[in-house]
Amino acid sequence: MSKKSRKKSSKTPSGSPTAKKEAQKPRASTQTRPAKTQRASAGKSSKTKAKAASHRAASKRLKSSEQTSNPESAPAPDLTDGQKAPAFRLPRDGGGEVTLSDHAGQKLVLFFYPRADTPGCTREAIDFTRLADAFTAAGTAVLGISADPLKAQEKFRDKHSLGVPLISDEKHEMLEAYGAWGKKSMYGKIFLGILRTTVLVGADGKVVKVWRNVRVDGHADEVLATARSL
Repeated sequence: MSKKSRKKSSKTPSGSPTAKKEAQKPRASTQTRPAKTQRASAGKSSKTKAKAASHRAASKRLKSSEQTSNPESAPAPDLTDGQKAPAFRLPRDGGGEVTLSDHAGQKLVLFFYPRADTPGCTREAIDFTRLADAFTAAGTAVLGISADPLKAQEKFRDKHSLGVPLISDEKHEMLEAYGAWGKKSMYGKIFLGILRTTVLVGADGKVVKVWRNVRVDGHADEVLATARSL
């Protein structure tokens, strides 16, 4: 065999297995690049999602803190014994207005109820009506207060023949001043509303006693007994 023939035979044929492997190497290299790009892209996407979730959580915390500091959602102030009763001027059933000064020099019972013509509020108003003459004899006036409009109060009065004046505080001014407006819970939901409360004001215009979270049964009798003891 000549030298030229030996040189030609030493070259690797293009169709041999070695040639195929060599030809596949560049293609394998180009195939790995998209995989790396996908992993990098997935990493960036995860970081972006994490940042977005963190931002949303921070926004929720900020909103929560703003709601907590909102005066409208703050707890109602508590009256204490001996404190001067807050002044008020509000419309009453039958027309006209009622003020704290109208009852200067006499004891005054203020019972705050959530809603006219509901079962508990009806029993409470009927009990105070039943004892109206006894309260008068004890030198004590009685007023019922809720956020119902006057028409609802008058309908409530007429339906149950109530004998105590009913005050309408639709703007919650008196309710808030006397601590009868605040957070309530029902079926797992928290909302603002009227807290069933009774306040006994002495003849000197100062708070004598406050009943909170009132249980209706026997309540009017208990308030009468306290008024008589003064």
